[in-house]
Amino acid sequence: MIEVDIQATTGCSAEHDVLVLDAKLRQSLVTLRSLGSRGMRAAAVECVNGGGEARRMPGFASRWCARAYKAPGYKAQAGPFLAYIQQILQYRGARVLITSSDSTLALVRNHRSELERWVSIALAKEEALAIACNKERTLQVAERLGLSVPKAMVVHTLQDVATAVHEVGLPAVIKPSETWGWDAEKQQGKRLMCVLVTTLAEAQSAVEQLNRYGGTILFQQYLTGRREAISFLYAKNTFYARFAQWARRTQPPLGGTSVFRQSIALPPDSTEQAERLVREIDLEGYSEVEFRRDTAGKPYIMEINPRLSASVEVAVRAGIDFPYLLYQWASGGKIEAVNTYQTGGWMRYLGGDILTLVQMIRQYGRPGVPSPSQAFYEFLADFFQPSGYDYFDWRDPMPALTAVQAFVERECSRIPERISSSRRVR
Repeated sequence: MIEVDIQATTGCSAEHDVLVLDAKLRQSLVTLRSLGSRGMRAAAVECVNGGGEARRMPGFASRWCARAYKAPGYKAQAGPFLAYIQQILQYRGARVLITSSDSTLALVRNHRSELERWVSIALAKEEALAIACNKERTLQVAERLGLSVPKAMVVHTLQDVATAVHEVGLPAVIKPSETWGWDAEKQQGKRLMCVLVTTLAEAQSAVEQLNRYGGTILFQQYLTGRREAISFLYAKNTFYARFAQWARRTQPPLGGTSVFRQSIALPPDSTEQAERLVREIDLEGYSEVEFRRDTAGKPYIMEINPRLSASVEVAVRAGIDFPYLLYQWASGGKIEAVNTYQTGGWMRYLGGDILTLVQMIRQYGRPGVPSPSQAFYEFLADFFQPSGYDYFDWRDPMPALTAVQAFVERECSRIPERISSSRRVR
């Protein structure tokens, strides 16, 4: 059925300017709107199990989505997905391919030479990605440059955990070196998250879980200060755009995708460190360098995101259209430098913020988690803060309605599982 959908268009002379993967994600929707509103033919791809699921993809619902491609899943087997993408490129054609998730980034990296026969991929060279996608290697480069990095230790086995606790201390953060891992037991890929641990037993359990996916595990100092991120469009030894934001809340609360963030002026200390790191790695294209400050306000480099980040809309609304700049770079065109942007603008991902509130209430008593009353008060008070909302645009309203429907259906479907889990705990 999927092949028929593509084959039916082979007689058409139209060609996509850009093929955007991960249509369900916020940054993909921003990309479709950015490029589509400029008159480009922007097509979107997402893995879909059935027709009903396709209706819950915000990117597919956008007026700027020239065509929606429903691809087979890749978490268990990448072959069908890759064959599908290659058919799109062969029969429809596209100038640029943009990926928005850690999973498709890993997939594209593994099959880059095959895909580049048909399309220009909006990613840095593999030598740079190999460092940027690996937290351990990123921090090694940063440390060699004399930049500020958190105190950390690599752990390979459960026997290393006790030493790490002694060297780094508790509480600490257990991190996978790479965000996308492969579960050999279940034969499927999974996005791996950081875990805050406060005891030796928690640390051992977290390491044991991550060991299932292979790769290096970092036992890292826990920092409690402000979360900041510096974003760039960098190419040929030139920074064409710089942007800074800070996150008041993230989902999950420890650190993840930002759900309430603000554009800020470029902080001199973290910006200088981020620029040195990006230049040293030669990380062309879009990148986001994440920092966490300590209680004294000193910034520490945490990681680099070498693809469009979920929070990118706050930059676009502030005046730096990173998806368009990324397209200009990847297509080989002239890159329009942007030297200024508006500061003070807020963006909110309401669905993620609701989940963060629930997680904060459940995790009350953990380090860095406010009381339920404080968390609830801040959540409500921020409705009075003038903000933009992810997915919502008066000129393109359907993605927001689609996102709300998908959120409600997804969370309702999880209620039986949560009830069962609660009973087991009791």
